[in-house]
Amino acid sequence: MRSKLVLIEGLPGCGKTTTAQLVYEILTEMNITSQLFLEGNPEYPADYDGVAFFKKNECDELLNTHEKFKDLLSNLMIKQGNDYIIEYRKVKIEYGPNFPDELLHAVFKHDIYELSLDQNRKLITERWMKFADRVLNGADTFVFDCCFIQNPVTMGMIKHDAKKEDVISYVIELETIVAPLNPLLLYVDQNDLDHSFRKAVKERPQEWSEGFIEYYTNQGYGKKQNYKGLEGTLQVLKARRELEEKIFNGFNITKIKVDNSSYNKNDYKQVLKGILSNYYKQTN
Repeated sequence: MRSKLVLIEGLPGCGKTTTAQLVYEILTEMNITSQLFLEGNPEYPADYDGVAFFKKNECDELLNTHEKFKDLLSNLMIKQGNDYIIEYRKVKIEYGPNFPDELLHAVFKHDIYELSLDQNRKLITERWMKFADRVLNGADTFVFDCCFIQNPVTMGMIKHDAKKEDVISYVIELETIVAPLNPLLLYVDQNDLDHSFRKAVKERPQEWSEGFIEYYTNQGYGKKQNYKGLEGTLQVLKARRELEEKIFNGFNITKIKVDNSSYNKNDYKQVLKGILSNYYKQTN
């Protein structure tokens, strides 16, 4: 069966987004209908981005605490079984300044990636299962950036400093869910982690690097190790790389490492084209 899913993974600064965009271009050139979802897309069909989760009692508490916004909140809440979600990132885009900051902060505390690891895992795996069931018999191939390994590892290791086996089992559960889609995993690699991350810090907005460093050193694994600043963040990334290497080696799905150390987009595209052409020949 032709793959219904191409997963792009790798460490920050390695070129995942570029890879995902190139894969989408190549699939289009191969006349394979595909859909591309990059990190941060609020429409991600197998993940949640900018979405808050509330149990019934938490929902009631939010409405009572922010009674003056009760009508607005009631219109925004989407019922899921006995629980509720608010797609607050979409709402903020739609309402702009009419969506007050105090309400945004209250809602953000319940972001699905601010929950406990167990709650997060339950919601994310359910989301993946619904996606896999929905697209199994469809014609499109989906290209996903970052959400397969990165998000569970970030949630488990970086945020909560969970046991390695718990983080690994989270990702392996996702592998089991997507296996019927005959996925292809492309793991983007760099031969110099230090150089690639420093390059990303230099090229991206200061707000990104400051937020990233704070996230990696002020909670979970980084905080426990007492890592600080850019150098401490690099130490966390090295530990993350070791964990992701172990996860990668344990996969049964088709997996290929691709070297993007040269940052030569044209040459890199040819490498990716060769990989995808060979893969689709074998699976058709």
